[in-house]
Amino acid sequence: MISETDLKHLRRCVELAETALEKGDEPFGSVLVSAAGEVLFEDHNHVAGGDHTQHPEFAIARWAANNMALKERSKATVYTSGEHCPMCAAAHGWVGLGRIVYASSSEQLAGWLSELGAAPAPVRNLSIQEVIKDAAVEGPVPELAEQVHQLHRRLYARSG
Repeated sequence: MISETDLKHLRRCVELAETALEKGDEPFGSVLVSAAGEVLFEDHNHVAGGDHTQHPEFAIARWAANNMALKERSKATVYTSGEHCPMCAAAHGWVGLGRIVYASSSEQLAGWLSELGAAPAPVRNLSIQEVIKDAAVEGPVPELAEQVHQLHRRLYARSG
């Protein structure tokens, strides 16, 4: 169940996604929140330079592995504007992060990109649950998913 606290953090993710777009990048943003509710780390996409591993969810996994005990990681929540790709889901699972809450799903993104005429991704579209065993996952959130959809429309309107 998505709470008001979840919505607050998801809205921040959408803001970060918009920041990425304004910086010439793909619109994705993510936030790591401790079990106590403290924002520990946030980031947005940095793939415009050509390194397509520079996703915010992957950066969160790296940061958590270097800065949190395993027990702390398992109780933390990762909020993100878009459902983790398989690479990010695997990183999340390997470092033992807890719950994931996303605004828009990878299935929605694939549909939007197809509708916008974007080239298909080189990696299969898999849900988080197909990658991580026993993942606690919630999303999408329709009103925020539509905001993310609009960010992708803006991205492809300027690149098309």
